[in-house]
Amino acid sequence: MTGTSDLDFSQAALSEYLLKVLPDAGPLQSVSRFKGGQSNPTYLLQMQGGRKLVMRRKPFGDLLKSAHAVDREYRVQKALAGSGVPVAAMLHLCEDDSVIGAMFYVMDHIEGRIIWDPQLSEIPKPERHAYYERMAQTLGALHSVDIEATSLSDFGRPGNYYQRQIARWGRAFRDGKTVERPDMDRVMAWLEATPCPADDRVTLVHGDYRLDNMMFHPHAPQVLAVLDWEISTLGHPFADISYQCMQWRLPAGGAFPGLAGVDRIAHGLPTEDEYIALYCRAAGISSIPHWPYYMAFNCFRMVAILEGILRRIKDGTAADPERGREMGKVIPDLLAVALEQIETH
Repeated sequence: MTGTSDLDFSQAALSEYLLKVLPDAGPLQSVSRFKGGQSNPTYLLQMQGGRKLVMRRKPFGDLLKSAHAVDREYRVQKALAGSGVPVAAMLHLCEDDSVIGAMFYVMDHIEGRIIWDPQLSEIPKPERHAYYERMAQTLGALHSVDIEATSLSDFGRPGNYYQRQIARWGRAFRDGKTVERPDMDRVMAWLEATPCPADDRVTLVHGDYRLDNMMFHPHAPQVLAVLDWEISTLGHPFADISYQCMQWRLPAGGAFPGLAGVDRIAHGLPTEDEYIALYCRAAGISSIPHWPYYMAFNCFRMVAILEGILRRIKDGTAADPERGREMGKVIPDLLAVALEQIETH
């Protein structure tokens, strides 16, 4: 879904540049920005002749260090081509800020659909379970990628993943918080004081693996591309699977919809335990011990991310302020889930 064609950069400058670096794509006819997304603004590029491309750029303005890394997005997706993990074809990375005012990359446009509702209400009930199976299988494939073969062995620092993430997002939260959040302080203190139960594997991790960051086939349970790789890195795979399940513990509806209170079996959806079993089978492992730790970790990290969005809204640099405010409303729910996990760990 695209939104306004009003741009805060020069379409003429972008058109001139693309003719030089992607001459086969043809002249740029129009640019429109996709609605949604809080990180890197994303645009549909309509080329003369009918071809469509997609551009993602860094936001303008002052940014947190290491945030909005479109160059990392480009690199990891380019490396994953042919790996078994579905990604869009990467076409060009522009690191010259002078072209449109910020770094950007261009990729092929994929005709498909993004599903926002984890209840899959738009999908016939008998087909819903298959969509969850594909999500789990795709995540298992991601965590099975040969890091050396894809030249991603230097894509992050191996080991101590959770401790490094806790330190990074803890700093981000403290530096950018818009209000005091005592429950977040309590969660951070617990994570900083509690040893990670297991950090014994190193895989590629997406960092934001969720339903609406996947492009599905228009009419079938098939993942055509995994999207939004900005915070991908080398890390521990349980962070991704618990992140996805964390979202599904949140209230249904809203800007960050979950499955709390939903009878999954009645809706044709797998339970959390069933979904975890699907993932474990795809990833070639037997189980995930110490589940509450990973769940609490992801609630903490998501609160830090949402607080960063609220900070960008306050600073006037958010990609979609209205949606960002709606997403921020889930922070108390996330902290409640985190505290519940801490009590049961």
